[in-house]
Amino acid sequence: MSEDKHPLRRAIVSVYDKTGLAELATGLHEAGVALVSTGSTAGVIAGAGVPVTTVEELTGFPECLDGRVKTLHPRVHAGILADSRLESHNQQLADLAIEPFDLVVVNLYPFEATVESGATPDECVEQIDIGGPSMVRGAAKNHPSVAIVVSPDRYDEVLAAARGGGFSLEQRKRLAAEAFAHTASYDVAVASWFASAYAPSEDGWPEFAGATWGKGAVLRYGENPHQEAALYRDSHGGLADAEQLHGKEMSYNNYVDANAALRAAYDFDEPAVAIIKHANPCGIAIGADIAEAHARAHACDPVSAFGGVIASNRAVSVAMARQVSEVFTEVVVAPAYETGAVDILAAKKNIRILRCADGPVSAGAESRSISGGLLVQMPDRVDAPGDDPNAWTLVAGDVADTATLADLRFAWTAIRAVKSNAILLAYQGASVGVGMGQVNRVDSCRLAVERAGAERARESVAASDAFFPFADGLQVLIDAGVRAVVQPGGSMRDEEVIEAAKAAGITMYFTGTRHFFH
Repeated sequence: MSEDKHPLRRAIVSVYDKTGLAELATGLHEAGVALVSTGSTAGVIAGAGVPVTTVEELTGFPECLDGRVKTLHPRVHAGILADSRLESHNQQLADLAIEPFDLVVVNLYPFEATVESGATPDECVEQIDIGGPSMVRGAAKNHPSVAIVVSPDRYDEVLAAARGGGFSLEQRKRLAAEAFAHTASYDVAVASWFASAYAPSEDGWPEFAGATWGKGAVLRYGENPHQEAALYRDSHGGLADAEQLHGKEMSYNNYVDANAALRAAYDFDEPAVAIIKHANPCGIAIGADIAEAHARAHACDPVSAFGGVIASNRAVSVAMARQVSEVFTEVVVAPAYETGAVDILAAKKNIRILRCADGPVSAGAESRSISGGLLVQMPDRVDAPGDDPNAWTLVAGDVADTATLADLRFAWTAIRAVKSNAILLAYQGASVGVGMGQVNRVDSCRLAVERAGAERARESVAASDAFFPFADGLQVLIDAGVRAVVQPGGSMRDEEVIEAAKAAGITMYFTGTRHFFH
């Protein structure tokens, strides 16, 4: 037996999640491990025919206050915290007639699940575990002497250790690190709830903001080959938890583009596809079905779509898969794939195929790190009052007919996915020209028209993510034949811009809502 292994002779087990508990207790008992347990956990162990000492028997003190006090006793915590390397600790245990624990198996009350269930504040507070985290932290601190296990996923390892002479020191270190991460996540969840929902500040922003992530994967590199990178996951699902069905490992840039593509595709209720390169759309379209949506999105800019990332808000059909397979594509991400679609796509060795069943997931506010701090804002969704065409203000030209208004609505929804300054030309539910990321709006207009080409630009509609500061950008669109424009308005020179639209005889609406995307 390795010198740093500690045989598992005595364990305390207190778990809310009873998954695998009976099998664990049976295996530990067969390996000669004496068990101490609490409440319902002890009941399950005894029900499995395994001898168990209850905490009340150990401490000589009953559980009280509706279970709020169970394990908070020196006979529990001294047994967990005694450092077996120190003779003084061993002697004190002997003097106090306290037996040490070699193994602590604990998982905590389901605080987050209780909050998410819509429970009352009192019910949420009652699910704040006190004794559990104390035992977890004590065992993790004392990892040279004690192994701490906080997840049923580790039970097979526990039984292997019980039969093999115990955990090694390196194993106990890793278990302790996992345990401290477990209690940190728990504390952050409690503190965040208190700060945001239970005791909110007067300005509406919590005094404390916290989050935890667990490492999901080490990536090949970051934005550039000389940058190291990794993926970390939270507990909310989304792209970080997507299932990869085929292809090489995802890169940092693949994730950035796939995230932008999902964000764009899921802004629409209709079948929609977004094709993204460098976080900007090469094309966005809706269609009667997902294959039509993809074909129309691809037609926007086939040159830029080469090597792009594709997201759909519907299951990828066989027809769509056949279309995608004809073009070099880095990533396809969708909620599902029809039978046969993955096989068609997988014929391309390097394409990455992801299934993201829940689409883009927002846990509320979004954040971006800056030097020395964090910027936090609520997400920009397409549900502001100004995003409803019924709330738009007609400032020039005739009232748009049904088809034109539908195109304006599409363009206004799609513009949210384009980096500012942003101009998007659309026709019949598809982008036909996109001008993005320019430092002035005139250049964005020129780029959108150039990408569309003269024929497509003529008779298209346009959306601008922010107001036109002068009439010159709008004039570029007018000269290209754009027949209707939707924009936020709000410029000091709105009247100048409106007069240009009136002089050209085009329709223009103000939304009163801006969609900058930096």
